[in-house]
Amino acid sequence: MKVLHVAAEVFPIVKTGGLADVVAALPLALAEQGADVRLLLPGLPPVLEAVQGARTVIDIGSCFGALRVRLLLARMPQTQLPVYVVDAPYLYRRGGSPYQNYRGEEWPDNLQRFALLGWVAAHLAADDADPAWAPHIVHAHDWHAAMACAYMAEHGASAARSVFTVHNLAFQGLFAMHDWAMLGLASRLLSPTGLEFHGQLSFIKAGLQFADSITTVSPTYAREIATHEFGCGLDGVIRGRAGDVSGILNGIDTRVWDPATDSAIATPYDAERPAGKAACRRALQAELQLQPDNGALVLAIVSRLSAQKGLDLVLAALPGLLECGVQLVVQGTGDPVLEAAFRMAMQAHPGRVHTHIGYDEARAHRLVAGADAIAVPSRFEPCGLTQMYGLRYGTLPIVRRVGGLADTVVDATPAALADGSATGFVFDAATPLALTRAVQRAVALRRNNAQWASMMASAMAQPLSWQAPAMRYGALYDELIESPPPVL
Repeated sequence: MKVLHVAAEVFPIVKTGGLADVVAALPLALAEQGADVRLLLPGLPPVLEAVQGARTVIDIGSCFGALRVRLLLARMPQTQLPVYVVDAPYLYRRGGSPYQNYRGEEWPDNLQRFALLGWVAAHLAADDADPAWAPHIVHAHDWHAAMACAYMAEHGASAARSVFTVHNLAFQGLFAMHDWAMLGLASRLLSPTGLEFHGQLSFIKAGLQFADSITTVSPTYAREIATHEFGCGLDGVIRGRAGDVSGILNGIDTRVWDPATDSAIATPYDAERPAGKAACRRALQAELQLQPDNGALVLAIVSRLSAQKGLDLVLAALPGLLECGVQLVVQGTGDPVLEAAFRMAMQAHPGRVHTHIGYDEARAHRLVAGADAIAVPSRFEPCGLTQMYGLRYGTLPIVRRVGGLADTVVDATPAALADGSATGFVFDAATPLALTRAVQRAVALRRNNAQWASMMASAMAQPLSWQAPAMRYGALYDELIESPPPVL
């Protein structure tokens, strides 16, 4: 089976969130299970610098506003997975993030930049971009790659089937309607049953309307996005495709995230040798100049700083958290107001609060290894990887019961503590009080060394690798290939 994964980012080359981790790990897991897997990425500067052995497959010429477009074939560093790179210097060779400039403003030509990515994917599927290789499955990730599904459906020149994965429905790729002509699609798609969304063009609708199968990154999120509360205005579209929507819980790369072999942390440890975690805790307190308080609950947050992630709840709850014996360590970037508030919290509470604005992969590993608990109080969370990193490192998650958080963390209820299934602390309401009460439960339970150790062992025993999710995706691909294509 030949599978093409299409995305805008991949760890460790370009990463703005969990999408990059998924695109790095899932294709590799599929390849290890026997699939012939390739990636398709935009030719961003870090991508061109990192890939190895690049050669030109086809010189496409001028399109989507770029005078020169080439399709390169190379290999990923470390994994050596084959990767196609769309080399369009005018569209991709610039600084900033894949989506925004250094000031946090969306690139004004994002429509062309990501339409081109999907257009190239469709031509690979149609076997007219690389005569030596054509996929059976095109798997598009999030709105940046969603146009692949529309171009495949419109041209219908391929037997390949399409899968679209929603990583976060809140990010939809919305553009002005007057830019429609740049896409080169039939006018019949300029309608509510196509890409039109309240007077705008919606790239994510290209995936939701035209993919053969739609997946989300957790079973609970698959159900949530069909509701008005979590559907971001697209719940009707999703309900209309209900038979084609499924949730497959993400895994994590257990080779990258492994406390037994992690070179970034102070002392390696695992479930059989848990003593090293205490050394990591002491090292973290020393590194961040926290008070050397053995009785404190060291609570970590590694997150994009946004209201979606519930970080405003943390700030509102902070006085109560500190009062009950919490030391808070935060790493992230995002909303400037939240960044400033967490900086002020560190200034107001030296030795009890530490804030690092920015993202540092090695520091993130040290925070997860050295903390006692990790908070993910999201208002909505498609899957969440941070809580899974916490489970892997015996750092007990404190999470809100939404999306993938609900699917991965077992609350420390009396029954779950009694049967040994508890792995963290779960709360329901998106309020500072509910968060505070969950943290207070963690503080109280940590005083019971035996119960805390038992929960750590249960957390670290969870099956979190990509092996099982990759098998589920493989089964989905097989089902699509064996079924007749839809009549459009």
